[in-house]
Amino acid sequence: MDHREEIRKYLQEMLLQKGDKQLFSDDTSLLLSGRLASVDAVDIVVFLEEKFAVDFSELGFDPALIDSVDAIDSLVQTVKK
Repeated sequence: MDHREEIRKYLQEMLLQKGDKQLFSDDTSLLLSGRLASVDAVDIVVFLEEKFAVDFSELGFDPALIDSVDAIDSLVQTVKK
Protein backbone atom coordinates (compact mmCIF):
# COMPACT_ATOMS: atom_id res chain seq x y z
CA MET A 1 0.00 0.00 0.00
CA ASP A 2 1.48 3.37 -0.96
CA HIS A 3 1.42 6.33 1.41
CA ARG A 4 -1.53 8.02 -0.37
CA GLU A 5 -3.63 4.89 0.14
CA GLU A 6 -2.56 4.70 3.80
CA ILE A 7 -3.56 8.34 4.32
CA ARG A 8 -6.91 7.82 2.61
CA LYS A 9 -7.63 4.68 4.65
CA TYR A 10 -6.70 6.41 7.92
CA LEU A 11 -8.98 9.39 7.21
CA GLN A 12 -11.80 7.12 6.08
CA GLU A 13 -11.56 5.16 9.34
CA MET A 14 -11.66 8.41 11.33
CA LEU A 15 -14.80 9.50 9.52
CA LEU A 16 -16.44 6.10 9.96
CA GLN A 17 -15.78 6.23 13.71
CA LYS A 18 -17.78 9.47 13.73
CA GLY A 19 -20.60 7.85 11.77
CA ASP A 20 -19.72 9.78 8.60
CA LYS A 21 -20.12 7.33 5.71
CA GLN A 22 -20.18 10.02 3.03
CA LEU A 23 -17.64 9.48 0.26
CA PHE A 24 -14.81 11.95 -0.22
CA SER A 25 -12.30 12.64 -2.94
CA ASP A 26 -8.62 13.32 -2.45
CA ASP A 27 -9.21 17.08 -2.59
CA THR A 28 -12.22 17.13 -0.23
CA SER A 29 -11.75 19.44 2.75
CA LEU A 30 -12.15 17.45 5.94
CA LEU A 31 -11.04 19.78 8.74
CA LEU A 32 -11.90 23.21 7.40
CA SER A 33 -15.29 21.91 6.25
CA GLY A 34 -16.08 20.61 9.72
CA ARG A 35 -16.30 16.90 8.85
CA LEU A 36 -13.41 16.36 11.24
CA ALA A 37 -12.92 18.38 14.43
CA SER A 38 -9.83 20.10 15.76
CA VAL A 39 -9.24 17.22 18.17
CA ASP A 40 -9.03 14.96 15.11
CA ALA A 41 -6.23 17.16 13.81
CA VAL A 42 -4.14 16.06 16.79
CA ASP A 43 -4.69 12.42 15.83
CA ILE A 44 -3.71 13.17 12.23
CA VAL A 45 -0.55 14.94 13.36
CA VAL A 46 0.45 12.00 15.57
CA PHE A 47 -0.26 9.56 12.72
CA LEU A 48 1.92 11.59 10.33
CA GLU A 49 4.73 11.95 12.84
CA GLU A 50 4.77 8.23 13.62
CA LYS A 51 4.12 6.83 10.15
CA PHE A 52 5.95 9.29 7.89
CA ALA A 53 8.38 11.10 10.24
CA VAL A 54 6.71 14.47 9.62
CA ASP A 55 8.14 16.87 12.22
CA PHE A 56 5.58 19.55 12.98
CA SER A 57 7.95 21.19 15.47
CA GLU A 58 10.03 22.19 12.44
CA LEU A 59 7.15 22.88 10.06
CA GLY A 60 4.76 24.60 12.40
CA PHE A 61 1.09 23.71 12.42
CA ASP A 62 -1.32 24.88 9.75
CA PRO A 63 -4.66 23.04 9.42
CA ALA A 64 -4.53 23.54 5.65
CA LEU A 65 -1.51 21.19 5.55
CA ILE A 66 -3.65 18.30 6.78
CA ASP A 67 -7.09 19.23 5.41
CA SER A 68 -7.33 16.66 2.61
CA VAL A 69 -5.64 13.57 1.22
CA ASP A 70 -3.99 15.77 -1.43
CA ALA A 71 -2.67 18.23 1.15
CA ILE A 72 -1.32 15.48 3.40
CA ASP A 73 0.24 13.65 0.45
CA SER A 74 1.96 16.86 -0.64
CA LEU A 75 3.25 17.38 2.88
CA VAL A 76 4.61 13.81 3.08
CA GLN A 77 6.25 14.18 -0.35
CA THR A 78 7.94 17.40 0.80
CA VAL A 79 9.27 15.79 3.96
CA LYS A 80 10.59 12.74 2.08
CA LYS A 81 12.74 14.91 -0.21
